[in-house]
Amino acid sequence: MTTSEWRGIAKTDEDEHVLEIERRFTGGSGELLRELLAPYKWAIWGLVGIVLVENAARLSIPYLVKEGIDTGIPPIRADNDLGPLVTIVAIVLLATLTQAITRNLFLVRSGRIGQDVLSEVRRRVFRHFQKLSPAFHDDYTSGRVISRQTSDVDAIYEMLETGFDGLVTAALTLVGTAGLLLFLDVKLGLVALVCGPFLFWITNWFRRESAKSYRVTREKVALVIVHFVESMGGMRAVQAFRREPRNQEIFDDVNDQYRVANLNAFRLIVWFMPGIRLIGNVTIAVVLLYGAYLAFHGEVTVGVLAAFLLYLRQFFEPMMEISQFYNTFQSASAALDKLAGVLREEPGVPEPERPVRLGQARGDLRFDAVDFEYAEGRPVIVGLDLEVPAGQTLAVVGTTGAGKTTIAKLATRFYDPTAGAVRLDGLDLRELTSDDLRRNVVMVTQENYLFSGTIADNIRFGRPDASMAEVEAATRALGAHDFIAALPDGYATKVANQGGRLSAGQRQLVAFARAFLADPAVLILDEATSSLDVPSERLVQQALQTVLAGRTAVIIAHRLSTVEIADRVIVMEHGRIVEDGAPADLAAAGEGRFSDLHEAWLDSLA
Repeated sequence: MTTSEWRGIAKTDEDEHVLEIERRFTGGSGELLRELLAPYKWAIWGLVGIVLVENAARLSIPYLVKEGIDTGIPPIRADNDLGPLVTIVAIVLLATLTQAITRNLFLVRSGRIGQDVLSEVRRRVFRHFQKLSPAFHDDYTSGRVISRQTSDVDAIYEMLETGFDGLVTAALTLVGTAGLLLFLDVKLGLVALVCGPFLFWITNWFRRESAKSYRVTREKVALVIVHFVESMGGMRAVQAFRREPRNQEIFDDVNDQYRVANLNAFRLIVWFMPGIRLIGNVTIAVVLLYGAYLAFHGEVTVGVLAAFLLYLRQFFEPMMEISQFYNTFQSASAALDKLAGVLREEPGVPEPERPVRLGQARGDLRFDAVDFEYAEGRPVIVGLDLEVPAGQTLAVVGTTGAGKTTIAKLATRFYDPTAGAVRLDGLDLRELTSDDLRRNVVMVTQENYLFSGTIADNIRFGRPDASMAEVEAATRALGAHDFIAALPDGYATKVANQGGRLSAGQRQLVAFARAFLADPAVLILDEATSSLDVPSERLVQQALQTVLAGRTAVIIAHRLSTVEIADRVIVMEHGRIVEDGAPADLAAAGEGRFSDLHEAWLDSLA
């Protein structure tokens, strides 16, 4: 197999994986739309009334033209009586003014409802994304999250802005015009409506094909957004591993798929709109020819024929625009499907139905016969029994894949165990509210994510109500005050690009200050010093002594320098504890996995 063939297969597999996730979190748009519009039921009925008045005024004008020709002009010829014609013209002006006023009312009120609905959609989606567990976000990348909050919400906005108005106007125009044509003259009306079956066929064809086309278009734009966001988010890795050509190749491919999908959608319009125009023009020509024949034989008046031609123009106008209605509707329907699918997703770690109040925890952490697997049939933790008494610092070491980080995720309830229970002060974590749990259990990872805002804002992340004095006290206790004070604006220095201007050690100290200020009963450190150089590590080690004092701590570590400060260490292997004891005792044993690790670490220092 050639390299290009392999790349083609790889790209197809990546795209299919993304699309599979898109389809998994899709469905239920009708129910979501009903929920969103339910609070505005009476306002929507008011809008329907306004649209009815507007369309009645608009549909009355061709009839008034007929009256002006047939009943307003003859008196002028007979005795120069302008009264009837002036009256009809005045009614036309009144109808035009009514149409303008009702149109303005509709746009203002529908715009207000539309913005309220969109605000509620964004609020729901953001709130729900925050509730969903890390397992969901592992599959559902940030690109798809952004797509839901931007392009999908925009599609719904377009439907609310123009779709409702266009759909109702088209329906009223078609029904109203057909009724008026038959009312004016049955024979001529039936001739005009012979075009109905042709219009029905081409409209039904367009509706069916555009539904397929626009769903594909939404899927392809999701591919573009996902690849773009992931490439930009991992730009350092992209450039470090010279991934630019491959990323460009993938993006060109998904971008071309999106282009082809849009072209297919455009081709539907290219056939639909000229088809409607052709049917309309042929119908007008036939009506003009037959109407002239009837008028010549005195069976219809010139005013009726003029009204027919005006009504036919109105009849085909919404049909000409219905392609845009379908575009808008299909796009919004696909967007609503995706949003509804996400909102229907249940959190992997749900809130308890009958929560137990914990209050201020002592910090006793226990794993009772815990089993866990990320994928069915692939256990990561097997029968784990572990107790960490309040105030003890436990270090967890082991080879990659031994289950160390999984212990941290279970202790913070990012995941629930497959079997068994994780307990805090004797209470199953599944019985605690997330507020209670997060207040008492905090995890610090090596990523040290810093948010937009100031250094002080980031330190207050765990305690937004903390005073500036408390923030400074936390940083002084950890030895971070000096470097923060030396920044251009001190604690008011803006954090840019996730703290990219700070060193790894400085970011770690800010993260520790955040945890120290939050003051949890249990602190989980997941590889918190693994990315630091030796000087930064020594600085952080000193801060750790302060952070860990008086609280339960679980330290997931590769570096044994971090383990030295622990009261106890366990060695994990294939999801099980294979050694457990004080670090000094295990190291001095002269045999065993920890002793081997300790000896290798000493050799590396030498």
